[in-house]
Amino acid sequence: MNENGRIPAFLDLSDVQADDPIERAFTIPALWYTSAEAAEFEKEAVFASSWQLAAHADRVKEPGSVLETAAGGNPLLLVRDTDGALRAFYNVCRHRGGPIAPCPGSSTMLQCRYHGWTYRLDGSLRGVPRFNRAELFDKRDYGLVSARLERWQDFLFVNLNGAAPPLEEYFAGIVDRIQPTSIADLQFHSRVTYHVACNWKVYVDNFLEGYHLPYVHPELCDILDLHAYKTELAPYYSLQHSPIDAASNPYHVQRGDAFYFFVFPNLMLNILPDRLQVNLVEPRGPDRCQVHFDYYYRDVTSPAGKARIADDLDYSDRVQHEDIEICERVQEGLSSRSYHRGRFSVECEQGVYHFQRLLKAAYRASLLPESEWKKRV
Repeated sequence: MNENGRIPAFLDLSDVQADDPIERAFTIPALWYTSAEAAEFEKEAVFASSWQLAAHADRVKEPGSVLETAAGGNPLLLVRDTDGALRAFYNVCRHRGGPIAPCPGSSTMLQCRYHGWTYRLDGSLRGVPRFNRAELFDKRDYGLVSARLERWQDFLFVNLNGAAPPLEEYFAGIVDRIQPTSIADLQFHSRVTYHVACNWKVYVDNFLEGYHLPYVHPELCDILDLHAYKTELAPYYSLQHSPIDAASNPYHVQRGDAFYFFVFPNLMLNILPDRLQVNLVEPRGPDRCQVHFDYYYRDVTSPAGKARIADDLDYSDRVQHEDIEICERVQEGLSSRSYHRGRFSVECEQGVYHFQRLLKAAYRASLLPESEWKKRV
């Protein structure tokens, strides 16, 4: 930290402020990928300040439903009250931080697994065992802490610091762009989780460009039309898309487009006709991340549908292991004493450049008011 106690030591303010056009821009410094201090800083600067996917709404569909989940590195509870209201709370008891769960034998109460404090589904504190001798204690001051909750296409998102723009602004235009595919009509099939020995930003950078496809995924180049591969940018997301250019492919799609959306900071929506793959990238330290793949399909029951799903899962797994191998090698390179930062391909890396600009903006907003930057850089 510097003398004002606000600027982390791993940061050079000129790197955070730099906003050159892609033709002249440098990539973010290697230290942002390798520093433990950077990983800690991003918990608040990036993840608490953005929208984070918490769950699909079907998982808390019925009144009285309670779901343990997490977002931005924080444990959460999603609760459907008996009146149908949906709420998000930190899964943290106000006594000594214990975990909360449905109260045994009750559909209207929650209970701390540590010392038995009980809460109503609206988060208010109800029961406090063996606490009658405490002075200046008011149960109204010790309800569960809520988190901001909004919904898009049956997916539930939380914003931990409460300051993010409305969720609809994050996703504006996506539903229309993917027509005639409708995400809301797809059914959940399965989740696959990968553990990757790289910083979460390495994984995101890799997702955001087709530059590496001929070298890392040559088989995928036979499916996508790389000559028609395009990147589009929106305020909070980017889109890579290509026609599917193969009569026979593991996706069982004869005609249509492949859409690869990235929503800042760590969500991917990979959309084909009648199929959605949701990727959520979770940091696990400066050189580790965990990536969840959730698969949704229109047809999950017919023999043809099951055959398509089996081929899709098998092929996606092979592509993912190719990505994991190269991302882990990139993390080693970024940790080398020989590397500081690089440059962008104007033709191929618009998505990476867009992501890194959004990352810098999140850093700046966490550090100083915009009015202060000109005074300090």
